[in-house]
Amino acid sequence: MDIHDDLSAFLTSRRAKLTPSQAGLPDFGGRRRVPGLRREEVALLAGMSAEYYKRLERGNAGGVSEAVLDGVSRALRLDEAEHAHLHELVRTANEGTHPQRQRRTKKQQLSAAMQQTIDAMSTVPVFIQNGRLDAIATNTLGRALFAPMFEDDRPPVNAARFLFLDGRSQNFYRDWEANTRQIVALLRSEAGRSPHDRNLSNLVGELSTRSELFRRLWGAHDVREHRDGLKRVHHPVVGDLDLTYQSMDLASDRGLLMLVFSAEPGSASHERLQLLSNWASTRSDAASAEAVDRTG
Repeated sequence: MDIHDDLSAFLTSRRAKLTPSQAGLPDFGGRRRVPGLRREEVALLAGMSAEYYKRLERGNAGGVSEAVLDGVSRALRLDEAEHAHLHELVRTANEGTHPQRQRRTKKQQLSAAMQQTIDAMSTVPVFIQNGRLDAIATNTLGRALFAPMFEDDRPPVNAARFLFLDGRSQNFYRDWEANTRQIVALLRSEAGRSPHDRNLSNLVGELSTRSELFRRLWGAHDVREHRDGLKRVHHPVVGDLDLTYQSMDLASDRGLLMLVFSAEPGSASHERLQLLSNWASTRSDAASAEAVDRTG
């Protein structure tokens, strides 16, 4: 992943999505040579020279100030995630003029104290992932909720790989297409933060090679942050579940994100989540008894 190319493609894609009328500019009709805004129009809205903006859109981020980036963000009507992504791309592009060697990140694992904490959260599914969407840890109910994903013996279990390369995901996620866009946008955001992560590059390369849909969505350069939302799944044991989720960064385990899922009290999903909890507990007890029998 070349950060300068990514910066150029990101700005070009955002400019192409914004029409003159959306940007508050007069549109005199007629055929435009490019979709969306022209570079000169972005520069005008951002309060900078056209030549300066053209340099930035070519990936030349040298000496670009935060005030300039804020102006470009306003001109392109970037949302919070896009604004943060632009800053990350420019920051990384300015780290050095020579390409950095990709580095393989250290294996991430949850601290024993944090694992104990999520295990105590027995009434809600908890799923902890890194920026590449590798599954780092779960509690019992979290593993039960995403049981189809964990049937893949290839480590590490990865949400993006399951979504794009495992046919079962289309039955599991009831809004599968929306999830594909969300997952790619999350990986795009991570690529802006960690462009030299070899494991991330390998994952993107694998998915691009094996999934035409991933390749197309990756080329759109959409980004987003993983904060909260609704997850609609069809669980093979208990059926349809409508679960809200909240996410939080773990201060004690940097680089990891904790997702906590819950169902509305009294709803059918709440009852089914309780059934799933009973099923998971039964499986856990059976596995423990089997382990005792083997050691006995």
